[in-house]
Amino acid sequence: MSLRITLAAAAALTLGLLTAASAHDYKVGDLTIAHPWSRATPPNAAVGGGYMVIENHGASDDRLLGGASPVAGEVQIHTMEMDGDIMKMRRLEDGVAVPAGATVALEPGAYHLMLMNLTEPLAEGSRVPLTLRFEKAGPVEMELTVEGIGARAPAAMDHSQHGGAAMSHGAGDMPADAGAHGAMGDGAEPHQH
Repeated sequence: MSLRITLAAAAALTLGLLTAASAHDYKVGDLTIAHPWSRATPPNAAVGGGYMVIENHGASDDRLLGGASPVAGEVQIHTMEMDGDIMKMRRLEDGVAVPAGATVALEPGAYHLMLMNLTEPLAEGSRVPLTLRFEKAGPVEMELTVEGIGARAPAAMDHSQHGGAAMSHGAGDMPADAGAHGAMGDGAEPHQH
């Protein structure tokens, strides 16, 4: 009898983990949004970041226009760029293009979301509701998984726990002390398939 209960518990746990893993990717129209995440913020922080990978499987270009979250007064799209020897962040008023057949990474040190005027700290282990708005695909509701303050990528993308070495996923692999938003990496341009 206890073997049956143990097997049932193991099956339920496995099913729960599979459901949780697949539930953290989102689809709207021809777009797939994978691994949306954020970093925990200190108690009095006014801003937080949002990161993810957006893949356009369609034949038409789309554009990420913005978003909204109940924990932020405003959600903006930003980029990081070098101006001489100085790293500068600037808002992308027109959003970011998501070309047909391309993948766009929102990651530290490149394109990213800024959650402005936070109403509460982003706590490690929590999930932050977020609605993204695309020009053609429309709105998509999702959750950002909040990782630790110094996280360089979501835990779901740290493949070292699967018996192999950690994989490099672009600019998000910069040292945590590279600045409030990381250091500029090579992920600022859409990647063609």
